Amino acid sequence: MPVLTRLIPSPVVVDIRPGALDDLACVLADERISQSGRLAIAVSGGSGARLRDRVAPSLPGADWFEVGGGTIDDAVRLAGEIQGGRYDAVVGLGGGKIIDCAKFASARVGLPLVAVATNLAHDGLCSPVATLDNDAGRGSYGVPNPIAVVIDLNVIREAPVRFVRSGIGDVVSNISAVADWELSHRVNGEKVDGLAAAMARQAGEAVLRHPGGVEDDGFLQVLAEALVLTGISMSVSGDSRPSSGACHEINHAFDLLYPQRAAAHGEQCGLGAAFAMYLRGAHEESAAMAEVLRRHGLPVLPEEIGFSVDEFVRVVEYAPETRPGRFTILEHLALTTEQIKDVYADYVKAIGS
Repeated sequence: MPVLTRLIPSPVVVDIRPGALDDLACVLADERISQSGRLAIAVSGGSGARLRDRVAPSLPGADWFEVGGGTIDDAVRLAGEIQGGRYDAVVGLGGGKIIDCAKFASARVGLPLVAVATNLAHDGLCSPVATLDNDAGRGSYGVPNPIAVVIDLNVIREAPVRFVRSGIGDVVSNISAVADWELSHRVNGEKVDGLAAAMARQAGEAVLRHPGGVEDDGFLQVLAEALVLTGISMSVSGDSRPSSGACHEINHAFDLLYPQRAAAHGEQCGLGAAFAMYLRGAHEESAAMAEVLRRHGLPVLPEEIGFSVDEFVRVVEYAPETRPGRFTILEHLALTTEQIKDVYADYVKAIGS
């Protein structure tokens, strides 16, 4: 009998621990990613300068490139600067914008990417997608997975706590996203990749059920691992389906309708997930999710991020338009404006104000 297997695109190295940044050069050499030390390292102009001073002595053969922002033009410019440099790899050292620019640039010049995340704001640090601003607003570009992911928990602690909270909301929303995927399977016959769904769901559950808080290394370790697993789950499925359902449609609607007022990605996703769970009739699960989000300092009501009830109703009504072709509980119920108002009022009563 033949043994059937499949290859899963994933990093060669995942190094998550206190002090990991100080060992970056050794890790890359030991794993034969860059024994020569010829690296193109992308950093921001702000916190990146401080990190450069810390890392540069151990990487004397590296060239450093300052990235101005998170636009497609920034990423193309970075690729042009790297082109022809005979580097072993590109290193994105920073937050989501820097890593996404480095992802796109490394793919454009045909080099592997090393993602060195300095915050845990969302699951993009290990995903096969680069999210970049463009003339039309914001676009998602397919790229290879990072060949290595390095997360120094000491560095994570130095970042504003709001980044950790955002990551919590983003990964917990996996639970709602997978439920939407399974709903689409039942209603429309959409194929569910069981491995991708399992990875994303368990990542969300691990964070949801962990008793610790943002100040605990044990909790930060689990959160970082969950974000990495979520990124790999997207590679397994070939798209963002394991981590993006009604929760992310609501997030995108906030961004598009109120671009100057939108909150953090994970804050909006967590709120969207708690509400979506209530919509699908999982009232106890919705209340439990809201309780955990509150414990970590995340919003569960739109008023907590500066939006009125009427604005939130508009967001929910518009949300399905943000991802044409994606089927979630929002498309399934197709609620009217008045129905959204009514169910929101019930949601508020269920989770407590």
